Amino acid sequence: MKKTLSLLAAAALVVSLAACSSSTSASGCTPTPSGASSGKVTVTGKFGTAPTVKFPKGLTAKTTERSVIIPGSGAVAKKNGTVDADYTIYDATSGKKLSVTKYAAGSASPFTLKTPLLTGMIKGLTCSPAGSRVVAVVPPADGFGTAGSTSLGVQPKDTLLFVFDVTKVSAPVKALTKANGVPQKPVAGMPTVTLAASGAPTITIPATAPPATTQIAELKKGTGTTVKDGDTVTANYTGVDWQTGKVFDSSWTNGAPITTPTSGVIPGFTKALVGQKVGSQVLVVIAPADGYGPSGGQPSAGIAATDTIVFVIDILGTTS
Repeated sequence: MKKTLSLLAAAALVVSLAACSSSTSASGCTPTPSGASSGKVTVTGKFGTAPTVKFPKGLTAKTTERSVIIPGSGAVAKKNGTVDADYTIYDATSGKKLSVTKYAAGSASPFTLKTPLLTGMIKGLTCSPAGSRVVAVVPPADGFGTAGSTSLGVQPKDTLLFVFDVTKVSAPVKALTKANGVPQKPVAGMPTVTLAASGAPTITIPATAPPATTQIAELKKGTGTTVKDGDTVTANYTGVDWQTGKVFDSSWTNGAPITTPTSGVIPGFTKALVGQKVGSQVLVVIAPADGYGPSGGQPSAGIAATDTIVFVIDILGTTS
Protein backbone atom coordinates (compact mmCIF):
# COMPACT_ATOMS: atom_id res chain seq x y z
CA MET A 1 0.00 0.00 0.00
CA LYS A 2 2.73 2.46 0.93
CA LYS A 3 5.13 3.83 -1.60
CA THR A 4 8.14 1.54 -1.68
CA LEU A 5 10.62 2.21 1.10
CA SER A 6 12.48 -0.69 -0.33
CA LEU A 7 11.19 -1.67 4.47
CA LEU A 8 17.64 8.22 3.04
CA ALA A 9 27.14 21.01 -0.32
CA ALA A 10 29.88 23.11 -0.57
CA ALA A 11 30.77 23.45 3.10
CA ALA A 12 30.49 19.95 4.58
CA LEU A 13 29.48 19.58 8.19
CA VAL A 14 31.66 17.05 9.97
CA VAL A 15 30.49 15.76 13.36
CA SER A 16 31.73 12.79 15.38
CA LEU A 17 29.06 11.01 17.34
CA ALA A 18 31.50 10.53 20.20
CA ALA A 19 31.07 14.20 21.04
CA CYS A 20 27.28 14.10 21.12
CA SER A 21 24.98 12.97 23.90
CA SER A 22 21.29 12.12 23.92
CA SER A 23 20.91 11.63 27.67
CA THR A 24 19.10 14.89 28.38
CA SER A 25 15.34 15.03 28.05
CA ALA A 26 13.60 17.38 25.63
CA SER A 27 10.08 18.72 26.10
CA GLY A 28 9.39 16.14 28.81
CA CYS A 29 10.58 13.30 26.57
CA THR A 30 13.37 10.99 27.74
CA PRO A 31 15.42 9.80 24.74
CA THR A 32 17.31 6.54 24.36
CA PRO A 33 20.87 7.24 25.55
CA SER A 34 24.01 7.20 23.47
CA GLY A 35 26.79 4.70 24.13
CA ALA A 36 30.17 3.30 23.18
CA SER A 37 28.90 1.76 19.93
CA SER A 38 27.18 4.90 18.62
CA GLY A 39 30.32 6.78 19.65
CA LYS A 40 32.30 4.80 17.07
CA VAL A 41 30.26 6.22 14.20
CA THR A 42 31.24 9.36 12.31
CA VAL A 43 28.86 11.24 10.02
CA THR A 44 29.74 13.86 7.41
CA GLY A 45 27.25 16.07 5.58
CA LYS A 46 24.56 18.71 5.89
CA PHE A 47 21.06 18.02 7.12
CA GLY A 48 18.84 17.19 4.18
CA THR A 49 21.67 15.74 2.08
CA ALA A 50 22.86 12.15 1.88
CA PRO A 51 25.41 11.66 4.68
CA THR A 52 28.80 10.00 4.51
CA VAL A 53 28.87 7.49 7.34
CA LYS A 54 31.98 5.74 8.70
CA PHE A 55 32.01 3.01 11.33
CA PRO A 56 34.08 -0.10 12.10
CA LYS A 57 32.87 -3.22 10.32
CA GLY A 58 31.42 -5.67 12.81
CA LEU A 59 29.92 -2.92 15.01
CA THR A 60 27.57 -4.37 17.63
CA ALA A 61 25.51 -3.14 20.57
CA LYS A 62 23.80 -4.94 23.46
CA THR A 63 20.94 -2.43 23.54
CA THR A 64 19.80 0.27 21.12
CA GLU A 65 21.98 3.36 21.33
CA ARG A 66 20.93 6.76 19.97
CA SER A 67 23.14 9.78 19.37
CA VAL A 68 22.30 13.25 18.10
CA ILE A 69 24.36 14.51 15.18
CA ILE A 70 22.54 17.72 14.37
CA PRO A 71 20.18 19.06 17.06
CA GLY A 72 16.77 20.14 15.80
CA SER A 73 14.53 22.87 17.19
CA GLY A 74 11.12 21.82 15.90
CA ALA A 75 8.32 19.73 17.38
CA VAL A 76 9.53 16.71 19.35
CA ALA A 77 8.53 13.19 18.27
CA LYS A 78 6.45 11.41 20.90
CA LYS A 79 5.10 7.88 21.33
CA ASN A 80 2.39 7.03 18.76
CA GLY A 81 3.17 10.20 16.80
CA THR A 82 4.37 10.30 13.21
CA VAL A 83 7.85 11.24 11.99
CA ASP A 84 8.76 12.01 8.39
CA ALA A 85 12.43 11.23 7.83
CA ASP A 86 15.01 10.72 5.15
CA TYR A 87 17.27 7.84 6.10
CA THR A 88 20.34 5.76 5.35
CA ILE A 89 20.44 2.20 6.71
CA TYR A 90 23.46 -0.08 7.09
CA ASP A 91 24.05 -3.62 8.23
CA ALA A 92 26.60 -2.67 10.88
CA THR A 93 27.90 -6.24 11.07
CA SER A 94 28.72 -6.62 7.38
CA GLY A 95 29.20 -2.92 6.62
CA LYS A 96 26.71 -3.14 3.72
CA LYS A 97 24.45 -0.19 2.90
CA LEU A 98 20.89 -1.56 2.85
CA SER A 99 18.67 1.35 1.83
CA VAL A 100 18.74 5.10 1.33
CA THR A 101 16.14 7.73 0.42
CA LYS A 102 16.72 10.38 -2.25
CA TYR A 103 17.10 13.32 0.17
CA ALA A 104 14.90 15.44 -2.08
CA ALA A 105 11.52 17.14 -1.81
CA GLY A 106 8.91 14.51 -0.99
CA SER A 107 11.41 11.69 -0.43
CA ALA A 108 11.05 11.48 3.36
CA SER A 109 9.19 8.40 4.59
CA PRO A 110 6.49 8.54 7.30
CA PHE A 111 6.99 6.37 10.40
CA THR A 112 4.41 5.97 13.16
CA LEU A 113 6.18 5.42 16.48
CA LYS A 114 4.41 2.25 17.54
CA THR A 115 4.29 -1.43 16.64
CA PRO A 116 4.71 -2.84 13.97
CA LEU A 117 7.62 -0.42 13.36
CA LEU A 118 10.94 -1.97 14.45
CA THR A 119 11.55 -1.32 18.16
CA GLY A 120 15.01 0.09 17.44
CA MET A 121 13.56 2.60 14.99
CA ILE A 122 11.01 3.70 17.58
CA LYS A 123 13.78 4.14 20.16
CA GLY A 124 15.94 6.05 17.69
CA LEU A 125 13.25 8.44 16.51
CA THR A 126 11.36 9.07 19.77
CA CYS A 127 12.30 12.45 21.34
CA SER A 128 13.90 13.63 18.09
CA PRO A 129 12.88 17.19 17.16
CA ALA A 130 12.12 18.16 13.58
CA GLY A 131 15.33 19.39 11.98
CA SER A 132 17.53 16.88 13.79
CA ARG A 133 19.86 14.20 12.46
CA VAL A 134 20.15 11.18 14.73
CA VAL A 135 21.87 7.81 14.59
CA ALA A 136 20.59 4.58 16.09
CA VAL A 137 22.69 1.44 16.52
CA VAL A 138 20.16 -1.39 16.81
CA PRO A 139 20.89 -4.95 18.03
CA PRO A 140 18.92 -7.91 16.61
CA ALA A 141 16.53 -7.96 19.60
CA ASP A 142 15.27 -4.47 18.60
CA GLY A 143 15.63 -5.15 14.86
CA PHE A 144 14.67 -8.19 12.82
CA GLY A 145 15.20 -10.62 15.71
CA THR A 146 16.29 -14.20 15.22
CA ALA A 147 14.71 -14.34 11.76
CA GLY A 148 16.82 -11.62 10.17
CA SER A 149 15.57 -10.19 6.86
CA THR A 150 16.02 -12.30 3.75
CA SER A 151 14.86 -9.49 1.44
CA LEU A 152 17.48 -7.10 2.83
CA GLY A 153 20.19 -9.70 3.32
CA VAL A 154 20.29 -9.18 7.09
CA GLN A 155 21.42 -12.23 9.06
CA PRO A 156 19.79 -13.16 12.41
CA LYS A 157 22.75 -11.89 14.50
CA ASP A 158 23.38 -8.69 12.52
CA THR A 159 23.25 -5.24 14.12
CA LEU A 160 21.63 -2.39 12.17
CA LEU A 161 22.73 1.23 11.86
CA PHE A 162 20.23 3.98 11.01
CA VAL A 163 20.93 7.63 10.17
CA PHE A 164 17.71 9.67 10.23
CA ASP A 165 17.11 13.25 9.08
CA VAL A 166 13.83 14.18 10.78
CA THR A 167 12.01 16.57 8.44
CA LYS A 168 8.58 16.68 10.10
CA VAL A 169 6.96 15.62 13.37
CA SER A 170 3.20 15.16 13.80
CA ALA A 171 1.35 14.59 17.07
CA PRO A 172 -0.58 11.32 17.55
CA VAL A 173 -3.87 11.29 15.68
CA LYS A 174 -7.01 10.80 17.78
CA ALA A 175 -8.55 7.81 16.09
CA LEU A 176 -11.63 5.62 16.16
CA THR A 177 -11.27 1.87 16.69
CA LYS A 178 -13.29 1.11 13.54
CA ALA A 179 -15.45 2.86 10.98
CA ASN A 180 -18.76 3.88 12.58
CA GLY A 181 -20.54 5.55 9.66
CA VAL A 182 -23.98 4.79 8.26
CA PRO A 183 -24.02 1.73 5.94
CA GLN A 184 -24.58 2.55 2.26
CA LYS A 185 -26.17 0.55 -0.55
CA PRO A 186 -23.72 -1.67 -2.49
CA VAL A 187 -22.70 -0.46 -5.94
CA ALA A 188 -23.42 -2.90 -8.79
CA GLY A 189 -20.35 -4.41 -10.40
CA MET A 190 -18.05 -3.65 -7.47
CA PRO A 191 -16.53 -6.38 -5.25
CA THR A 192 -18.71 -7.48 -2.34
CA VAL A 193 -17.63 -7.05 1.26
CA THR A 194 -18.59 -8.84 4.46
CA LEU A 195 -17.36 -7.73 7.87
CA ALA A 196 -16.21 -9.70 10.91
CA ALA A 197 -17.16 -8.52 14.40
CA SER A 198 -13.78 -6.76 14.60
CA GLY A 199 -14.62 -4.82 11.45
CA ALA A 200 -12.09 -6.75 9.36
CA PRO A 201 -13.43 -7.17 5.80
CA THR A 202 -13.58 -10.18 3.51
CA ILE A 203 -13.52 -9.04 -0.12
CA THR A 204 -15.02 -11.14 -2.90
CA ILE A 205 -14.03 -10.27 -6.47
CA PRO A 206 -16.75 -10.57 -9.16
CA ALA A 207 -16.19 -12.96 -12.08
CA THR A 208 -15.81 -10.08 -14.53
CA ALA A 209 -12.99 -8.04 -16.00
CA PRO A 210 -11.84 -5.17 -13.76
CA PRO A 211 -12.81 -1.60 -14.62
CA ALA A 212 -10.35 0.34 -16.78
CA THR A 213 -10.21 3.27 -14.37
CA THR A 214 -10.14 3.63 -10.58
CA GLN A 215 -13.58 3.31 -8.96
CA ILE A 216 -14.57 4.37 -5.43
CA ALA A 217 -17.67 3.48 -3.41
CA GLU A 218 -18.65 4.31 0.17
CA LEU A 219 -19.58 1.30 2.29
CA LYS A 220 -20.16 3.44 5.39
CA LYS A 221 -20.63 7.21 5.41
CA GLY A 222 -18.92 8.90 8.35
CA THR A 223 -19.70 12.25 9.92
CA GLY A 224 -16.27 13.23 11.23
CA THR A 225 -13.60 15.59 9.92
CA THR A 226 -13.09 15.63 6.15
CA VAL A 227 -9.71 14.34 4.95
CA LYS A 228 -7.84 17.03 3.02
CA ASP A 229 -4.96 16.56 0.60
CA GLY A 230 -1.75 16.60 2.65
CA ASP A 231 -3.40 15.46 5.91
CA THR A 232 -1.99 12.65 8.02
CA VAL A 233 -4.56 9.86 8.20
CA THR A 234 -4.96 6.86 10.51
CA ALA A 235 -6.66 3.95 8.77
CA ASN A 236 -7.19 0.21 8.73
CA TYR A 237 -7.12 -1.50 5.35
CA THR A 238 -7.19 -4.82 3.53
CA GLY A 239 -5.84 -5.17 0.00
CA VAL A 240 -6.77 -7.87 -2.53
CA ASP A 241 -5.44 -8.53 -6.04
CA TRP A 242 -8.38 -8.56 -8.49
CA GLN A 243 -6.63 -11.07 -10.76
CA THR A 244 -5.94 -13.66 -8.04
CA GLY A 245 -8.54 -12.80 -5.40
CA LYS A 246 -5.81 -13.12 -2.76
CA VAL A 247 -5.16 -10.76 0.16
CA PHE A 248 -1.69 -9.25 -0.22
CA ASP A 249 -1.70 -6.95 2.82
CA SER A 250 -3.97 -6.10 5.76
CA SER A 251 -3.47 -3.85 8.75
CA TRP A 252 -6.02 -5.96 10.62
CA THR A 253 -3.70 -8.94 10.19
CA ASN A 254 -0.61 -6.84 10.91
CA GLY A 255 -2.11 -5.88 14.27
CA ALA A 256 -2.34 -2.08 14.05
CA PRO A 257 -3.74 0.70 11.85
CA ILE A 258 -1.35 2.75 9.75
CA THR A 259 -0.81 6.48 10.14
CA THR A 260 0.40 8.11 6.93
CA PRO A 261 0.23 11.39 5.03
CA THR A 262 -2.06 11.20 2.01
CA SER A 263 1.05 11.73 -0.12
CA GLY A 264 2.73 8.64 1.37
CA VAL A 265 0.60 6.07 -0.46
CA ILE A 266 -0.11 5.07 -4.05
CA PRO A 267 -2.32 7.52 -6.03
CA GLY A 268 -5.42 5.32 -5.98
CA PHE A 269 -5.26 5.03 -2.20
CA THR A 270 -4.90 8.82 -1.93
CA LYS A 271 -7.98 9.28 -4.14
CA ALA A 272 -9.93 6.98 -1.81
CA LEU A 273 -8.96 9.04 1.26
CA VAL A 274 -9.16 12.69 0.20
CA GLY A 275 -12.66 14.14 0.52
CA GLN A 276 -13.95 11.36 2.79
CA LYS A 277 -14.98 11.89 6.40
CA VAL A 278 -13.58 10.18 9.48
CA GLY A 279 -15.79 7.22 10.34
CA SER A 280 -16.25 6.26 6.68
CA GLN A 281 -15.44 2.88 5.18
CA VAL A 282 -14.40 3.07 1.55
CA LEU A 283 -14.13 0.42 -1.18
CA VAL A 284 -11.68 1.36 -3.94
CA VAL A 285 -10.81 -0.56 -7.10
CA ILE A 286 -7.43 0.79 -8.25
CA ALA A 287 -6.43 0.55 -11.90
CA PRO A 288 -2.73 -0.21 -12.55
CA ALA A 289 -2.03 3.41 -13.55
CA ASP A 290 -3.07 4.55 -10.04
CA GLY A 291 -1.45 1.57 -8.31
CA TYR A 292 1.82 -0.27 -8.84
CA GLY A 293 1.76 -0.25 -12.64
CA PRO A 294 4.12 2.71 -13.09
CA SER A 295 6.67 1.09 -10.77
CA GLY A 296 6.55 -2.28 -12.54
CA GLY A 297 4.32 -3.97 -9.99
CA GLN A 298 5.10 -5.08 -6.45
CA PRO A 299 6.75 -8.51 -6.81
CA SER A 300 7.19 -9.02 -3.06
CA ALA A 301 3.39 -8.88 -2.72
CA GLY A 302 2.73 -10.90 -5.86
CA ILE A 303 1.30 -7.89 -7.73
CA ALA A 304 2.10 -7.62 -11.45
CA ALA A 305 2.35 -4.27 -13.22
CA THR A 306 -0.92 -5.01 -15.04
CA ASP A 307 -2.88 -6.06 -11.94
CA THR A 308 -5.87 -4.16 -10.60
CA ILE A 309 -5.97 -4.05 -6.81
CA VAL A 310 -8.86 -3.56 -4.37
CA PHE A 311 -8.85 -2.02 -0.90
CA VAL A 312 -11.40 -1.68 1.85
CA ILE A 313 -10.34 1.24 4.06
CA ASP A 314 -11.63 2.30 7.48
CA ILE A 315 -10.83 6.01 7.94
CA LEU A 316 -10.23 6.33 11.68
CA GLY A 317 -8.69 9.77 12.13
CA THR A 318 -7.06 12.72 10.37
CA THR A 319 -4.95 15.74 11.21
CA SER A 320 -3.53 18.58 9.15
